[in-house]
Amino acid sequence: MNIKNKKMKYYIILLFLTVSLTSFGQKVEKDGKTYEVKKEKIFLDGKDITETLNIEDKTAILKGAAMVSEKMKLEEDAKKAKKEEEKFIKEKEKAEKKVKEAQKGKEKKAEKLEKEKEKAEKAQKKAEKAQKRAEKELKKKEKLQRNYEKAQSNLKKAQKKYEKLKKKGKLSPDDEGKWLEKLEKLTKRLEKAKRKL
Repeated sequence: MNIKNKKMKYYIILLFLTVSLTSFGQKVEKDGKTYEVKKEKIFLDGKDITETLNIEDKTAILKGAAMVSEKMKLEEDAKKAKKEEEKFIKEKEKAEKKVKEAQKGKEKKAEKLEKEKEKAEKAQKKAEKAQKRAEKELKKKEKLQRNYEKAQSNLKKAQKKYEKLKKKGKLSPDDEGKWLEKLEKLTKRLEKAKRKL
């Protein structure tokens, strides 16, 4: 099998994996419930509940599904880079073996094989860089997701406390102004974290 057939085989496998991943729904956990998201629709226990959710929950679930999908894509990219690296290591080993055999024969043949070896080494380095890049991107996405969830949690806690104090009548006009300022800051932080996602 020549190199073009091998490349074609890898592209077909990659295409098959991509199609199969996008055809399945993403599972997202929120508030102890597992939701399944398929084509912008949200299901709970097999029932479409997209229209019954409030905008905040719907957005959070869809963002979670997007993160799961992105994480799966990055993991696939990392696996692909690793497979390419292994492939290039094998090619490098084959080239080294051929170089040793060619040393007995003609000089021109030996030079050609040395070039193949260098090409394989460059390809290996490229594959290693791609894998590192994919891993770094995955960590970055996970950190952004944690920041978003933390900002969301802080806003909810502050809103509950504000409502509780307001109901009990323990807020002076000055305190209420401070609380509203705090809630506005937390809302801006949440929006900023959402944009970064």
